[in-house]
Amino acid sequence: MTLSTNKRIAYFVTCFVLLLLPQMLSAHAIAADMSKFSRTDVALIYLKFGYTHIIPLGIDHILFVLSLFFLNPKLKVVIWQATAFTVAHSITLGLALYGLISPPTYIVEPVIALSIMFVAIENIISDKLRPSRVLVVFGFGLIHGMGFASALTDLGLPKNEFLTSLLTFNLGVELGQLTIILLAWFLIGKWFHNKPWYRKRIVIPISAVIAAVALYWTIQRTFFP
Repeated sequence: MTLSTNKRIAYFVTCFVLLLLPQMLSAHAIAADMSKFSRTDVALIYLKFGYTHIIPLGIDHILFVLSLFFLNPKLKVVIWQATAFTVAHSITLGLALYGLISPPTYIVEPVIALSIMFVAIENIISDKLRPSRVLVVFGFGLIHGMGFASALTDLGLPKNEFLTSLLTFNLGVELGQLTIILLAWFLIGKWFHNKPWYRKRIVIPISAVIAAVALYWTIQRTFFP
């Protein structure tokens, strides 16, 4: 591994950390009355809100998506996992907003952190993507959807455009996830995923950092909500 390659990896990792650290204390709370907006306005507002809920506000969801990415950074594989995640969180988000389920935040938020830690640790102990991961991602997506419900409740949903706001929010979340995946692929996956040292130099160290952050969140959200 050449010195220039080491410098390039260090540069990418540094940029990654600098982009994410300012968001680590950010909250997901916006409140507004949307009842008088047109359907197009509502769609654009909730599309943007879904996107910004991931970038830049959703550091926990960003780390989850990156954890999915690093083990096998092939775009098709990662996008399939992200899609399973989106379908799952759309289900529980809809159920929660329609009042069919009412998950307590003090349970949901620590479990979201645990889901991130689980996937990151799996990256460390497993050297290949297992078919069962899609099911695991789907299950965790159900939990993350409950977290999204809290954010949408804070924002407020217009009763006359309830379905529009719900669908466009989910679309915004999906676009945010795809942005993260494509950025990670252009910065790291495209250049390094075929290198013999990719797992040792990139997957394991970054996954260890993500797992440590997720552990901190788990403790914080459990004991200091």
